[in-house]
Parts: sequence; structure tokens; C-alpha cells
Amino acid sequence: MALPLLSYTPVSQNQRVAGYEVPGDEQPRIYTTENILFGTDLDELIEAAYRQIFFHAFAWDRERFLESQLRNGQLTVRDFIRGLLLSKTFYNSFYEKNSNYRFVEQCVQRVLGRDVYNEREKIAWSIVVATKGIKGFVDELLNSEEYLTNFGYDTVPYQRRRVLPGRRQGERPFNIKSPRYDGYYRAQLGFPQIIWQNEVRRFVPQDKQAKAGDPTNFLDMARGVNAQPNPLPRVSAQNIDYMSRVPKR
Repeated sequence: MALPLLSYTPVSQNQRVAGYEVPGDEQPRIYTTENILFGTDLDELIEAAYRQIFFHAFAWDRERFLESQLRNGQLTVRDFIRGLLLSKTFYNSFYEKNSNYRFVEQCVQRVLGRDVYNEREKIAWSIVVATKGIKGFVDELLNSEEYLTNFGYDTVPYQRRRVLPGRRQGERPFNIKSPRYDGYYRAQLGFPQIIWQNEVRRFVPQDKQAKAGDPTNFLDMARGVNAQPNPLPRVSAQNIDYMSRVPKR
């Protein structure tokens, strides 16, 4: 029997406070199918969905069948997000490599576009994961009033209101604040790796690199040649035949 979602108290996070914002670099770009004019706009929307859910999708991670359905109008953006959350890549990279609490935190960040309010919200959604599974948990998030009010059926989720007027910098992106792998699995995979190098490498711009046939390419070879000068013969006065050098008349 599935347990109902426990109640938790929302806190006054940045995205819950209305205010006047000046557009800047940290202002998220909204991708929606409501204002698509060209085919390339849909390509950018799909890439934005991959960045929001996976952060980066390799060729093996892409869901070609879902992309085709979205392009043909058979799926909404909300259904496409649901397919990415239930994909094998998301399961292997996020669910298997984290605890239920951390998995809930990452899903709330990527789907609802905000941080979790408190530990009680983590516990509430973790109970949903344990009783209804990942599919039931994803459906609960996508069917929530918060998701439908902010993103609806046609908008890719994004990190809401990263700009903080009282700070020099806004909030950090979720992929930096909450990496894909937990600390235990990062240690198992050998991250972070410390590489020591003895020689100092200098960066040379491409326009200043030596081309083929440049004499500077042979400078090291010329310096490595050990050229020995010809020895000077030692001449003694006793060895000179003066009589043979006198011209004959």
C-alpha cells in the first residue's frame, strides 16, 4: 500500500519571492514549444533538456526514439522530460550511484528547478521512491501543482531565479553544487585525480607555432651537434728543408 506524501513546510527560497529582475548572464533562457519558429529551435530545446537532466549527453546517452516523437508532435516536452528521467542513463548515473535522499535532492533540483526546502521534504519524497518506485516518484513530481504551474506541458525545466540582487554572484548551478556521483563513488572511480608533472609546459598560440620548414624546428638538433675543429699541425724549425725551398736558377 502506497503511503501518502508527507507534509513539509516550504521556506522562503529565492524562487518563491517575487521581485524585479534586470536580465543578465545568469538569467536562464526559457525553452518552450510555444514560440518555435524554425527547426533549429527544436534542436536547441532538445539540447537544453539534455543539459537540464543529464548535464551532458554523449551519443550513447541520447534517446533517439523520444526525440523523434517530440519532433513529430507525438510527445509534449513534459513527456520528453519524463522519458529522460526514466531512461537507463539516468538510472545508472544517478539512482544507482546515490542514496535515496541524494537522488531526491537531484531530481527536485532538475525537475522543479529549486533546492529542497529541508530534510523533511527529502524524507517525504524518499518514502515515495521506496513505496512507488522511480516511475511513481517521477510521475508525482511531474504531476505536482508546482511543476505544472511553473513549466506546464511545453517548457523545459530550468533553475528558477538564480540572480540574487544582494550578492555579487548568483546561486551556483545545480550540476556544480550537486555532482552526479556521490563522494563514495567518486573515490571508487579515482576522482579527483592528482597528477604531478616535473616539467613546466608553456602554452604557445597556434599562430605563433613553428610551421614546417621553420629553422627553429632544427635549433635543438643544431645545438646537439658536437663539431670538432681540425687540429693545427705542429711545425718545428728542425723539420723544414730549406735547401728544397730555395728556387733554382
